[in-house]
Amino acid sequence: MSAASPAPVPHPLPRGETGPAVSTGRRSLAVALLSGAVGAVVVLLASGRPWAEGTASVGGGSLPLVADGQDITGAPAALAIVGLAALVAVFAVRRAGRLLVSALLALSGAGAAVTAYLGASDSAALDEKAATATGDATAAAAALTHTAWPYVTAVGGLLILLAGLLALFHGRKWPAMSGRYERDGSPRPRKAPRAAPDPERPEELWKALDRGEDPTRDA
Repeated sequence: MSAASPAPVPHPLPRGETGPAVSTGRRSLAVALLSGAVGAVVVLLASGRPWAEGTASVGGGSLPLVADGQDITGAPAALAIVGLAALVAVFAVRRAGRLLVSALLALSGAGAAVTAYLGASDSAALDEKAATATGDATAAAAALTHTAWPYVTAVGGLLILLAGLLALFHGRKWPAMSGRYERDGSPRPRKAPRAAPDPERPEELWKALDRGEDPTRDA
């Protein structure tokens, strides 16, 4: 009977890494970067679009009024900038610092979504424009309508929130900016000492002549 062939020996992955964990970390990292960046851009662009429209009565006629997101509330845009900065900072910190920054990222997205949603039905900005246009402090905007841009802004905030939640639950598997420069605690291999130069080698003879020495003379 022939001897059974030995079973193949599995090659272990590097310490602290496993196949499924690495794959999950990469997917979550890609989704978080994409959703966070897209969400911030959506919030910044949509918050500058018209959110509410109306008219003001002036001299027997009507004057059209428009209020964009910045007129109604500047919170979504400001929180989007904070979230974008937190998304970058996630990769510059580790452990507890990464958890704190991830929480800030999630809160920024949630705040942007909530403030945008609350601003969807706001009329104070148009009333203020109507008062300015008519010179009457008690004037209010008429034919008030709202656009879909506040809800688009809220969706952008939810994308930032998604990035923050991914960072909270999977951020420990993500790399850090300084990771490649940090030692892992293992000893570095010691360099072998350089061998003494051979005085009989031609290049050593030329070096001796350059120094004004006589290479033919015994030491």
